[in-house]
Amino acid sequence: MSLAPTLVRRSLIVFAAALALLGAWAAADWYSARPRAVLQSATYVGRDSCIKCHQTEYARWQGSHHDRAMELATEETVLGDFNDATFSRFGVETRFFRDGDKFMVHTEGPDGEYRDFEIKFTFGITPLQQYMVEFPDGRVQVLRESWDVERKEWFFVTPDDMRDEPIEPGHPLHWTGLGQNWNTMCAECHTTDYHMNYDLATDSYHSTYEEIDVSCETCHGPGSVHVELAEGRSLFWDRNVGYGMVNPLKTGSNVHQVETCAPCHSRRAQIHPNYHAGEDFFDYFEPSLLEPGLYHADGQIQDEVYVYGSFVQSKMYHKDVRCSDCHDPHSLKFKYEGNRLCAQCHQPGKYDTPNHHRHVNAEDGAPETLCVSCHMPMRYYMNIDGRRDHSFRVPRPDISEAVGTPNACNDCHTESGEDAAWAAEVVRTWYGDKRPDDPRWARAIAAGREGAPEADVLLQKVIANRDMPAIVQATAVELLAQFPSADNLKVLNRALDDDSPLVRSAAVRGLPLPPPEAAVVNDPAAEAAANPWGQTRAGFVQKISPLLRDETRSVRLAAANRMVDAAGELAQTEFRSALDEAIVEFRAAQEMHLDRATAHMNLAMLALRLNQLPVAIEELRAAIAREPYLTGPRGELARLLDAAGENPEEARQWRVEEAELLKRDAGLLPGEPSPHYRRGMLLYLLGEMDEARQELVEACRMGPNDYQSWLALALICEKQQRWKQAVSALERMAQLQPNDPTPVGIYRRIQQTLADQRAAAEQSAAGDEAEQESAETTEQDAEIQQLQEAAVEPEAEPAPPPGDGD
Repeated sequence: MSLAPTLVRRSLIVFAAALALLGAWAAADWYSARPRAVLQSATYVGRDSCIKCHQTEYARWQGSHHDRAMELATEETVLGDFNDATFSRFGVETRFFRDGDKFMVHTEGPDGEYRDFEIKFTFGITPLQQYMVEFPDGRVQVLRESWDVERKEWFFVTPDDMRDEPIEPGHPLHWTGLGQNWNTMCAECHTTDYHMNYDLATDSYHSTYEEIDVSCETCHGPGSVHVELAEGRSLFWDRNVGYGMVNPLKTGSNVHQVETCAPCHSRRAQIHPNYHAGEDFFDYFEPSLLEPGLYHADGQIQDEVYVYGSFVQSKMYHKDVRCSDCHDPHSLKFKYEGNRLCAQCHQPGKYDTPNHHRHVNAEDGAPETLCVSCHMPMRYYMNIDGRRDHSFRVPRPDISEAVGTPNACNDCHTESGEDAAWAAEVVRTWYGDKRPDDPRWARAIAAGREGAPEADVLLQKVIANRDMPAIVQATAVELLAQFPSADNLKVLNRALDDDSPLVRSAAVRGLPLPPPEAAVVNDPAAEAAANPWGQTRAGFVQKISPLLRDETRSVRLAAANRMVDAAGELAQTEFRSALDEAIVEFRAAQEMHLDRATAHMNLAMLALRLNQLPVAIEELRAAIAREPYLTGPRGELARLLDAAGENPEEARQWRVEEAELLKRDAGLLPGEPSPHYRRGMLLYLLGEMDEARQELVEACRMGPNDYQSWLALALICEKQQRWKQAVSALERMAQLQPNDPTPVGIYRRIQQTLADQRAAAEQSAAGDEAEQESAETTEQDAEIQQLQEAAVEPEAEPAPPPGDGD
C-alpha cells in the first residue's frame, strides 16, 4: 500500500487546519474593534509622527503659508532688513538692528518711552511679514511696522480710520494695545491646538500650543488613534473607527470640508472652548452675518472677513464645490494657473472668449480676460494684502446704481463719465433689461439696513425663497425683527424651524418678548404701543423653550440668552433644567474671553437679568478696566448705580465720560447715526436738553428711517414745548410705522397740553395784569391757535427734514 495518498491527505488536513486557524485569527482580528468613543479622547502627536508615512504631503506642505504661518525669528525665517534700518511715521522713528543672533527693534513702548525690544516670532512670508515681541506677562504684541516682501521695504500697517493720524500709546490700535495682541487676536489660527490661558487676577497670559504653525492636526484633528492603528500589527484598519482619523476629509460633502476650513477662514466668534477639527462648526463658532461694515448689501466683501461668509453665498458652494477643487490642500497653491483653473468645470470655448468677457481688444492672459478679474474682485487689507471675493458673482453695475454697492466694471473703469450708470447701460446693450442671475437680496438687505418702510415686504420674500443662501436668509431674519407686525411675527416663528442653525439663531434673537402682562396698563392703545407685534409671553416661551435643547450649541446659547428674561414662566416646565444647562454654557463662552470688555459686559447683562445687581456692577467695572476706551459700559454702569441707589455723583461722572467717548465716536464714524442717538439720550439724562436735542436731530438726519430716533426727538421736543418740531417728528413716525398708535397718543397729549395752556392764558388775560400777560404770550398763543385749528392727527405723509427750530 502506497503512503503517498495518506501523506497528501494529512498535508491537506494540516493545511486546511492552518488555513482555518489563520481565517479564525483574521476574523478575530477584524472583529476586535475600538469603540467610536475612542476618537473623542484622541491626543495630538505632532507632525513628526505623520511624516514617516506621508512624505509626499509633507513635502508639499513645507514652505506653504500654513507652514510659515508663525515661526521663531531666526536667520532662516526673518525676511526684513535688520541691518540698522529705520522707518519713521508721524515722528515715531523705529530702528531695526541685530544684537548677535537676536533680531531687535528700537521703538516707542507702551508708556511712550523708547526702548529696545527683541523680536521673538515672525508672521507669514508674502506679501508681507510681521514681527512679534513677547512681554514678561506673557502677552505677545505684533508690531505695525512690517516688511513688504515684494518691494523689500518697511511700511506701516495702517488702520483704515487712522491713515492720516498717529497712533498714540494707550490706544487699542497701538502696537502694544489689545488690537495688536497675538494671544487673543491671532494665535488661534497661526498655531496648532492653541490655548490662550488668560489669568484675570494677574492680567497675564500663559498661552500654549502643540506646534508653532498650522500643521497636520489643525485640519485632520488629533492623530493618536490613527498613529496607533498604523503602527499596530493588525491586518485591517479598525471596523468601527476606520483609519482612526478624527476628521477624515477625503469623503463626505463639501459642507464638511468647508466647515473644517471655516474656523480660521471666517469672521466669527468662538462660543465654546477646546475646539479641534472634526467637531461641528456651529457648536464652537458663530459666524458673522452680512452686517454693515463687514459686507456690502449684496454680500460682497467689505472688511476683512476671511472667505467663508462670501463662499457660502455662491452658486458654486450650493453645487458641491469645495476648497480643494481649486486649492491644493497641502501646498495651498492653485491646482492650475489662470483661466485653466476655472476651465476644470466651465467650458473655455464658451467662457474664455471675447464673446463672454467682452474685452475684444485684449490679449489672452491680460488682466481684463481673467475670470477672477470680473467674478472675484480683489480688495486690499493690511495695505498690500489682496483678498479675492469668493462669492463668485456676476458684475452688476445696475445694483451699484440702485444701492451703492461696488462692481467689478468700475474697479477698472474709473475715467470721468465711467460711473455705475454708464457701466449699467453698457451691460444693458449686451443683455437687455432682464437678467437671469438677478441678485435676489441686495435691495432687500439695503432697505432693511436703512429701515425703509418697504423693507419688510422685500425681506419676507428673501426669507420665503428656499433657494437663498442660509447666511442671506439669516441676515434677512435679523433685519426683519426691526419691523413689528403680526405677519412678520409669523415669518420669525417659521424661521425657528429652519434647517440652518444660522437662521434659527437669527430668529431666536429677533423674536419679540413683550413686557410682563402686569406691567401693561389696561388700555388698548397703551398695550398696542408696548407690544406692537401682538406677541404674548406664553407664545414666546412656547416657541423659544424647545430650542434650549437644540442639537446645535449656537442655537441653544441664543435661546438661553433670550429665555433668561422669561425664566419665571419656565419654573414648572420640563425646560427649566435645560435653561440652567444653557446658562452654564453661555457663561463658559464668555469666560473664554475675559481679557476683552465684551465678555464682562455680557456677563453683567446676564447677572442683571438673574437679579444679581452687585455682580452686574462689578462686571461692568471690570469691562471699563479692561478696555477703558470703549463706549457702552459707562452708561450702563451709571444706570445700574441709579437702580441700586448708590452714589449719584459717580453715576453722573460715568455719564459725562460716556458722552465724551460718544462724541469721539461720532467723529470717527461720520454719517453713522448711532453715536448721536446714544449721546443725545445720555445728555438728556444729564439735563443738557438743548445739546441732547441737537444730537437727536443729527441722528434723525443721518438715519431718516430710524423710528427710535424720531420717537426720542418727539419726546424731547414735547418736553421743551417745541411743538412744531415735535409734530414733524410724530409725522415721520407715523410714516415709518403706520399701525403703531404711539405717535397718535403723543400728539393727543400735546393737543391737551396746548388746550390747557390756552385756557390758562385766557384766564390770566382776564386778570388785573391782562395787558402785560397778553404781550408776553402773543407769540406762543398764535402758535397754539395755529396747531389747534389744524387739529389733525399725524398721518403717514412725508415729513420735512428735522430742524432745530420751530
